Amino acid sequence: MSMSPYLNSISLIRYLLVWRINSSLVRLSRCPSTELSSVLGAIIAKRLPTGEASRWRKAEKAGQPESQTIGLPTFRLSQPWPIEAVLLVYPGKKTYGQGELILWELKLIGESADHGFFLEVILPAMEEASYTSEPQWNRPNKLWGRFDIHSVYVARGSHWEPLVSDGRLDLRYRANPVQWAEGLTFGSGLQTGKFSSPTRLVWLTPFDFGEEAHGKQVSPLRRILEALIARMSLLIPDLRNVPDDGWDILSKEQTFSIQDAMEQADNIPILHDDIKSAPRDCPGHYTGTQIFSYIPLPIIPYLELASILHVGKHTHFGCGTFTLIRSTGEVV
Repeated sequence: MSMSPYLNSISLIRYLLVWRINSSLVRLSRCPSTELSSVLGAIIAKRLPTGEASRWRKAEKAGQPESQTIGLPTFRLSQPWPIEAVLLVYPGKKTYGQGELILWELKLIGESADHGFFLEVILPAMEEASYTSEPQWNRPNKLWGRFDIHSVYVARGSHWEPLVSDGRLDLRYRANPVQWAEGLTFGSGLQTGKFSSPTRLVWLTPFDFGEEAHGKQVSPLRRILEALIARMSLLIPDLRNVPDDGWDILSKEQTFSIQDAMEQADNIPILHDDIKSAPRDCPGHYTGTQIFSYIPLPIIPYLELASILHVGKHTHFGCGTFTLIRSTGEVV
């Protein structure tokens, strides 16, 4: 199944950020992406002209978690920045020492996939966050004011190209919003029979598909495919931002294929379901691992795309991404 109609329509720039700790001890919060969003968003708003800054402050205020009676927050808005962005902090430890590296990925999507905005606004905000002495952020053992921007890379297909190396910015580098897909062939190895089909789906971040997400009425794989279609309607400029519009860029053959795959997904036995509740003070409802008897080949390219774009709610905080693992233990 060719993914070209989707890939050619998606504007996306992926940045890999490598921050090096320059303090003896830094502790990350349990949900570092939410703090990352809040601090960088506030600094960006402070640096922008008044008119543009108001959009950021308004979005940040609307996205602030509200307190519940039990003292834990609930997230009201999935997009606390006024641009379409994903902040994915790579899973790892919570305590870091001098010289250790923290890796995370920033994805600018759709009309927000603007390399100039990254260079002129976002990167300077990161630099300010690295040395800030503002008391609301620079607190004992917190990240802010205690790191250097060691390097920044930009995705071109499956490779990462250097933009910042050892703290030096390459001003000649020009990232475009379609290079992320260059050379990517989703599911190609499976189609040729080179690899076996994956059976294990591991959520790298919490996910939230709505109130029925943990029920048995809709199969997990079908839920992901439906969420991908809804996600596409928000990311493709020519569509009307209606969840079902993601189908519009598919040919009749492709529509039939994915609908058939969804029907197959409804009948795939789940051998093991280790889905559990995510921390209540973090975005996303559930996390864990699901093991299936098999995953139909027509579904896999769409699952691979969904893992890059993130699906469900709270994608801004990195929610809704996963990895596929074969029965041999190999990551797809």
